Amino acid sequence: MSAPRYPFSAVVGMDDLKLALLINAVSPGVGGVLVRGEKGTAKSTIVRALAALLPPVEVVAGCRFSCDPAAPDPACPDGPHPADGPADGPAAGSRLARLVELPVGASEDRLTGSLDIERALTEGVKAFEPGLLAAAHRGVLYVDEVNLLHDHLVDLLLDAAAMGRSYVEREGVSVRHAARFLLVGTMNPEEGELRPQLLDRFGLTVEVAATRDPAERAEVVRRRLRFEDAPEGFAAEWAAAEAALAERIAAARARLPAVRLTDAALRQITAVCAAFEVDGLRADLVTARAAIALAAWHGRDTVTAEDVRLAARLALPHRRRRDPFDAPGLDHDKLEQALAEHADPEPPDDDPSGPGGPGGGRAPDADAAPEPRDAEATGTRPEGADAAATQEPLAGDGAGTSAQNASPSDNPSDNTDAEPSDGGPGASGDGDPAPVDAAYRPRLFTVPGVGTGAPGRRSKARTPYGRVSGARPGTRGVHLMATLRAAAPHQRARGRTGAGLVIAPEDLRETVRDGREGNLVLFVVDASGSMAARQRMRAVKGAVLSLLLDAYQRRDKVGLITFRGTSAELVLPPTSSVEAGARRLERLPTGGRTPLTAGLLRAAEVLRVERLRDPARRPLLVTVTDGRATHGPDPERAAALLRGVAGVVVDCESGPVRLGLAERLAAHLGAEAVRLEELAVDGLTRVVRDARTGRNAA
Repeated sequence: MSAPRYPFSAVVGMDDLKLALLINAVSPGVGGVLVRGEKGTAKSTIVRALAALLPPVEVVAGCRFSCDPAAPDPACPDGPHPADGPADGPAAGSRLARLVELPVGASEDRLTGSLDIERALTEGVKAFEPGLLAAAHRGVLYVDEVNLLHDHLVDLLLDAAAMGRSYVEREGVSVRHAARFLLVGTMNPEEGELRPQLLDRFGLTVEVAATRDPAERAEVVRRRLRFEDAPEGFAAEWAAAEAALAERIAAARARLPAVRLTDAALRQITAVCAAFEVDGLRADLVTARAAIALAAWHGRDTVTAEDVRLAARLALPHRRRRDPFDAPGLDHDKLEQALAEHADPEPPDDDPSGPGGPGGGRAPDADAAPEPRDAEATGTRPEGADAAATQEPLAGDGAGTSAQNASPSDNPSDNTDAEPSDGGPGASGDGDPAPVDAAYRPRLFTVPGVGTGAPGRRSKARTPYGRVSGARPGTRGVHLMATLRAAAPHQRARGRTGAGLVIAPEDLRETVRDGREGNLVLFVVDASGSMAARQRMRAVKGAVLSLLLDAYQRRDKVGLITFRGTSAELVLPPTSSVEAGARRLERLPTGGRTPLTAGLLRAAEVLRVERLRDPARRPLLVTVTDGRATHGPDPERAAALLRGVAGVVVDCESGPVRLGLAERLAAHLGAEAVRLEELAVDGLTRVVRDARTGRNAA
């Protein structure tokens, strides 16, 4: 017997997360939930608790793919199953909804399934062994730290979640089976973001943080300690609340097909999605499904404006983020304006007598007894998840201003081309950092050769997760078909008897995969007075921001060193959170002398330490400078320490007369030199255009 799980109803607060999970429990077609938040906020606890609330499922006895006896999958690999048998007949069985957890280090075989090796070797037949997607069918698939999951696994996972089917075409096996599940992913943004394309595939998203209310924090600790001391007794205390929630989920599921999405509600949904300029139409569909599920959850037959408002708050924040530097959340004023402009001209027939009526700002809740609101905050009673619908909009969800979208100052002095001299008046720049130019798509810079680092999207690598390109003798990651082919010609000589194959050690072949790795991209940025001209520093920051965004999309670690005055500073230690790098970049001051040697020496030290921590991750050094060195020894000796490290020198020198100092530095480093104006993919086109119009591209 498994140990009791912490009850869903016993979780203090977390109203948005509870509501998002319950919406998906009522209507799995919403597309799952992505839970973003700091560590220690009970993300995993509440997700695991949800599975116990889901209704039991009827399954065909003996079917490994959990087919419904009332409507079996005609393409089920274990089929065909009789479609007209009674649900409670001898061919049917009932089981609890499963919670299937996908480990971060899982392989593609484990996720989608693969050839049954045992039967292939003993019986000589090609049989399919189901994976985690099949096990999660009609249940919950939970991925903790989904942002650390390898990209190709996330692609497979989200494709199956979107289509409701898993397609396996590998090792001579061609299988399709149903895979409809409630997908829940949790992540800590400090450990790196998901790509926007993957964010969009999650139906809803919730930002969670630990409460700052001492009373609530005390109640969290009190309940957790009681649960750890006596799990069975604590679970028994909340059994009634859990049963009520489970019944309400089942009732909402039954009511769901009858809920009507009115034209007015649909206009509000599409207007809100258009107002926030989300890409594609998935946001409209998800918001509509979530609003319908909310109406069913609250016992209504028609979607209301409040359902649309709550659904939009959960379905849109992650879709309006174009990159990791955009602030999360929604502008509530814009949301209310879009809802008001497209509201039904006829006011609803509200019941003003009850606070739970549609006009009272709260959904009707027949299951909840009228209790004082402060009792809910203090945790003195079992709290049902219906409290989620009563909360106020998320605090602090303003649209915000990202580093990428930071607009140039309207002050005319910002547009001067005057360049403060090193150490001269006004060269410090500490009080007024230059804004950041908009990001663009930069050229792809790679580390030469073939690495073995963490999977990513930058440099060529041999990884266990890439595209299969062949097989070679070995025992790591056995290539089954190649092994069988190698053993087949020798069966008679080895005296094979029966249906099995005789495999010798020399027959074993391991899979060779060609993939891409993520690198450590270390930025060394000149922030001295020679770079402090307003226009130039804006362009430099825009270039570094573009490279940061590129590193984010390619799953790199990033670090940022700046040098100015008399020293160099490690502004951002190597991390997977490029959002932190963007914040540091936006506040970067400029001015003072140019200690280029100090910057290079600091880079050599950082790379030395990182090589000890993660020897498989290869570095790419990006030095952004005009090449001047007005403080410290000659940089040539420091450059010798970095020779052999793949690198790029972004030449920021501008004007018709160039000294070529950055190109000389690149030669000492053995790095590629690229001018700032040529960094973008379309940089050469822009240079030609600017030359024709008589403008300086820098």
